[in-house]
Amino acid sequence: MEIIDFSKQNSVLNQYMSELRDKNYQKNRLTFRHNVERIGELMAYEVSKTLEYKPKTVTTPLGSIDIPLLKDDIVLGTVLRAGLPFHQGFLNIFDRADNAYVSAFRMYINREHTEVGIHADYIASPSVKGRTLIIADPMLATGGSMAAAVEALLMSGKPKKIHVCCIIAAPEGIEVVKDVLPEGSTIWCASIDQGMNEHKYIVPGFGDCGDLCFGEKLQSFRKIAEKR
Repeated sequence: MEIIDFSKQNSVLNQYMSELRDKNYQKNRLTFRHNVERIGELMAYEVSKTLEYKPKTVTTPLGSIDIPLLKDDIVLGTVLRAGLPFHQGFLNIFDRADNAYVSAFRMYINREHTEVGIHADYIASPSVKGRTLIIADPMLATGGSMAAAVEALLMSGKPKKIHVCCIIAAPEGIEVVKDVLPEGSTIWCASIDQGMNEHKYIVPGFGDCGDLCFGEKLQSFRKIAEKR
């Protein structure tokens, strides 16, 4: 299994990452979402270099030329809600891809907020059998949400190849996801950070991506339902 960490390379992606992490930049929700989307576009371009292509003859007003066009049949998956801007970046590049959505959220399962449970409530996906599956989720912390998404999407068949794409990953989360990914999969990270704190947030990270993109959530639906 290949793991790619773009923070080890010099590129403009690091500029976008510095702004995502900066608590002053985070005050502008539009800028934050835009940078998440732009990182998705750059990462999609890098993923595209590893895919299969076939030549097609294109006729111009002055002649014809053979151009290699994408052969892979792609499904783009994401985890709601934090994954939406990141997913959009990939969709801007792979604009003909089918799309899959998994609703998974984490909840603390003890009073100290140090233990996390993952709940997957909803999935909308085409078959991924024999296709290239790209799962874009910005934060890979405990790995629970991503593992749940992988397992849910694989229920419709075995993909040709899986690419797991995230902005920031914790080493612990990578190890969890590696256990559920088929052989030959690739994990792409804009940065692999040092680890998680006692509340299972990535350090140094940049905070809660969903809240920073869309605003703070009051509480989960499941917790509201439990109170009724």
